[in-house]
Amino acid sequence: MGTSPGRAVIAAAVLGSGMTWLDGSVVNVALRTIGKDLDATLAQLQWINNGYLVSLASLILLGGSLGDRLGRRRVFIIGTVWFALASVLCGLAPTAEVLIVARLLQGVGGALLTPGSLAMIQGAFAPDERGRAIGAWSGLGAVAAAIGPFVGGVLIDHASWRWIFLINVPIAVATVVIAARSVPETRDPSATGRFDVLGAVLASLALGSITFTLIEWGGSAGWWAGSAGVIAAVAFIALERRLRQPMMPTALFGDRTFSASNAMTLLVYAALGAVSFFLVLQLQTVGGYDALEAGLATLPITICMLLLAARGGELGSRIGPRIPMTVGPLVMALGTLLIMSVDSDVDYWVDVFPGVTVFGLGLALMVAPLTATVLAAAPDDQAGIASGINNAVARAGSLLAVAALPTAVGLSGADYADPVAFDAAYPTAMLACAVLLALGGAVSWLTMPKRMPG
Repeated sequence: MGTSPGRAVIAAAVLGSGMTWLDGSVVNVALRTIGKDLDATLAQLQWINNGYLVSLASLILLGGSLGDRLGRRRVFIIGTVWFALASVLCGLAPTAEVLIVARLLQGVGGALLTPGSLAMIQGAFAPDERGRAIGAWSGLGAVAAAIGPFVGGVLIDHASWRWIFLINVPIAVATVVIAARSVPETRDPSATGRFDVLGAVLASLALGSITFTLIEWGGSAGWWAGSAGVIAAVAFIALERRLRQPMMPTALFGDRTFSASNAMTLLVYAALGAVSFFLVLQLQTVGGYDALEAGLATLPITICMLLLAARGGELGSRIGPRIPMTVGPLVMALGTLLIMSVDSDVDYWVDVFPGVTVFGLGLALMVAPLTATVLAAAPDDQAGIASGINNAVARAGSLLAVAALPTAVGLSGADYADPVAFDAAYPTAMLACAVLLALGGAVSWLTMPKRMPG
């Protein structure tokens, strides 16, 4: 951790993965403005958010496999360049449809660079340093996600929503320079055979079709898409079990800790994605906040992650993952319940600040131990694919929650801009998120080991 190469590895990993997290969170602040500028419906706004997550979640496994075989630094750099070019297309998009396509392309770049960022750390640091290194990566990367609404607010209010995408270009340039100059190349020498292209296609079809069904719930096209998605999901699992070199080795799920960690990830990140989506829109549509004020509202989460995430990693290494991975989601659930009262008469210091601060404390406690546990439960030579699986599960959880919850709470059409309709749906959505987080904590308590595996 104290060496120049160690700092370079963490810097490159944080800049690259942080760019994807920044982009994911900053879009939430811009959705209302994008909707007005491009005359988009709520379903199109969901796809602007979810199109990125569909391609990211379904291809991130292939990205991890590519990194293990071709070199994690090499694939990481390719993904960073791809992400930057797709970001330019997002920034220039003239219609909602073009922006959705550009977001899908952005997800492809994210799928290449995201698993490599964590796998580079896993491959470069000694085992007794990984907890601290992963904690620093988690904390600084989460800061990028949390600072996204603030950055987005400034750009939207004082420039244009298009700059939330164009700002990725200089970040990508800095990432590539550091990675090319200072990060050592690592790969899995045992990885051979053909790439699992059919698996990637089936995963994309499954997630895309199921997402379409959730967004278009009730229509005949949605039912057909849902059926196709279920068939593709079953075919994907059957294919992965049969292949000698699958992009998702099902044998990893034979480890109880690995399986349980990913189940917990699905629940917690579903809630995290939905809370971010609904809170920012509630503050703008119902509370009357402008984009900058809505972005600043979540600043306490940034501060908590910056100050405490690395300590959360150290705590998990010292006392084991069960307690931080149980208490963290429960604290996040409490924070979610505290922000249920946000309405048209919102008082930031009473209705928002306590809840987002508590939420941030729980997130800082949970993130690094969760990541370290997932990687420790997998063999070192499969670090890239283990990271890819966990990232895919996290993005899939957020994707499915943002697709399903608006419809489940009765929102559709242009309701994202209707204060009465959105305010009526908001408390139910927050309660659902709190339940998901509590379930995540329960899964951890029942399944996590008392000591870090490995």
